[in-house]
Amino acid sequence: MATQAVTGRFTHLALPCHDLDATIAWYEAHTPLRAFHRRADVDAEVAWLAEGPRPDGTVNPVGIVAVQSFSDRDAALPIPVLTPFAHLGFAVDDPVEVDAAAERGRMAGCLHWEPIDHPPPVGYLCALVDPDGNVVEFSFGQSLST
Repeated sequence: MATQAVTGRFTHLALPCHDLDATIAWYEAHTPLRAFHRRADVDAEVAWLAEGPRPDGTVNPVGIVAVQSFSDRDAALPIPVLTPFAHLGFAVDDPVEVDAAAERGRMAGCLHWEPIDHPPPVGYLCALVDPDGNVVEFSFGQSLST
């Protein structure tokens, strides 16, 4: 029996972190994401990060919600969730941007995968790790088109 597809849109990925300030700073330094909302709840601090509007006015409706529980902050231990292969993926417009991301990661000590070119649909990519050890990929030439 065929089932009807669920409607809706993917909006965010919530990631635990042990240092919210370091996480925000890392994503703002290495990705197009910017913190646009931050609050403290009873047992955690939360920040929402997303891309700003593109030059053509369009907006990517997907973001990250970084959550630092007070117990995780006090433990001061990284909380790797997206590792060793699971990862966030960012598309860039030029292979030079992959190389630039890799160089920034190399200089910051967070390069995870050196740039490498894979056959379609994977493309040219590298990856960095955020302060919690989550893998973040930068790619050129990938497509989710079916």
